[in-house]
Amino acid sequence: MTGSNTTHNQQSQLVASPNEPSVESTARGLEVRRNILLTTPALIVLFLAASGPLFIMLFYSFLTPGAYGGVEWKSSLDAWFRVFLHRDIFDETVMFADAHVSIFWRSLKLSFLTTLLALFLGFPTAYFIATRPENRRNLWLFLITIPFWTNLLIRTFAIMEVIRNQGVINTLLMAFGFIDEPIQMLFTDFAILLGMAYVYLPLMILPVYASMERLDFRLVEAGYDLYATRLRVLWRIIIPLVKPGIIAGSILVFIPSLGAYVTPRLLGGGKRMMLGNLIELQFGQGRNWPLGAALSITLLAIVMIALIVYVRSAQRTKSNRVG
Repeated sequence: MTGSNTTHNQQSQLVASPNEPSVESTARGLEVRRNILLTTPALIVLFLAASGPLFIMLFYSFLTPGAYGGVEWKSSLDAWFRVFLHRDIFDETVMFADAHVSIFWRSLKLSFLTTLLALFLGFPTAYFIATRPENRRNLWLFLITIPFWTNLLIRTFAIMEVIRNQGVINTLLMAFGFIDEPIQMLFTDFAILLGMAYVYLPLMILPVYASMERLDFRLVEAGYDLYATRLRVLWRIIIPLVKPGIIAGSILVFIPSLGAYVTPRLLGGGKRMMLGNLIELQFGQGRNWPLGAALSITLLAIVMIALIVYVRSAQRTKSNRVG
């Protein structure tokens, strides 16, 4: 009789247990709450330091510029209107803001060309490092990262000393008799392109090398064994396998190039403005904070589009591998 009662009680407990939280679920809930409490301070700091200023810029872009800088607390869409358009001062005719459009185009063009030049120089460099003996690769990577030890301003001045009229290149060309007078390279789009490619080149080399290091070079040898040319092995074997590193490096170069300020300011001489210079001008001499804020948000939107393209390309590459 006692055994039957015990069995009945156990069955009752088993039936009632699904409605009661188990020990494991309770422990899991406590761990989740603890993780939330631990990450909350970091999330607050991230919001205040990163997202907070962006919301302020977005809010400012819908206000009216003050007479001597700052903003007036009157809502207006004029800043967004003036990003790409403007009204004639005589007959109020709406036209494209040629200066802004040309600066946007120059920024996109130079950022794209900088990415291509960095890839052209960085890909063979990463391949060279990846094919060195393993005990020597760290030395080469160390040499690649040395420019990051110095300030961006110093590196930009170094480029100026190379390409100015009395710089290294013109002095050598005139010494060997190739030219009679200095070539004007400084304060041109070429100078900005060269300067940004030099500054951001390590950001291309390192991701490409990270992908190249994981490359199984036996596949390259197999391609040569099947009588494939070097160009075909490069195009059909190496590039598809290191494509994630190429895309990552391109994003890392394109995005900072798009918002560059110091390099275009010094190497362009104020005559070859890019988006970063235009934004600084509106917050400084232009005294039009709403327009500067609208341009900043527009730059952020362009960066977001570039990141979306990168994510979709990475997902497409991953799905093709799985398929």
